[in-house]
Amino acid sequence: MLNILGCLDKPSAGRYFLDGRSVADLGKDELALLRNRIIGFVFQGFNLLPRMSLLDNVALPLIYSGMEREERHQRAHELLAKVGLGSYAASTSNKISGGQQQRVAIARALINRPRLILADEPTGNLDSQTSEEIMNLFEELNREGITIVLVTHEENIARHAKRKVRFLDGRIISDEITQGGAV
Repeated sequence: MLNILGCLDKPSAGRYFLDGRSVADLGKDELALLRNRIIGFVFQGFNLLPRMSLLDNVALPLIYSGMEREERHQRAHELLAKVGLGSYAASTSNKISGGQQQRVAIARALINRPRLILADEPTGNLDSQTSEEIMNLFEELNREGITIVLVTHEENIARHAKRKVRFLDGRIISDEITQGGAV
């Protein structure tokens, strides 16, 4: 599902519209541009480049949009501060905790000011306290107007959702609006 929503795969049936455009009608370059401008990806394994500073890891997606280095770094500094890691900009990912790495990955997902964040098991490698901190950050981002689609197998994480869609063997088995969710 995340691959289809993220325009990485095309649906085998039905139609998917993103930003008012049918993704089936778009070429590879148009899909890449759409992903770069609208979608932020957060992966379970963080996908940070270990030899780059956290600042450069966060700023990396902006290289593809042609932004000048100084502006890329300014925006990356702002986002590292937003996720509580402003003082770690020069550090590398192997010098920080898993929770901090996930916060860097979230900052990177936000760098292009997306309207949609796709998060694949973003708390899967984290302890319960850090998982709650990450979910609180997602709730804050959602309140700011960013749509969050999060995949999880953990019920304590799913309880944060405003809507839960459950899948079994690639098929939707339930779709419910929840009472207390914030994401």
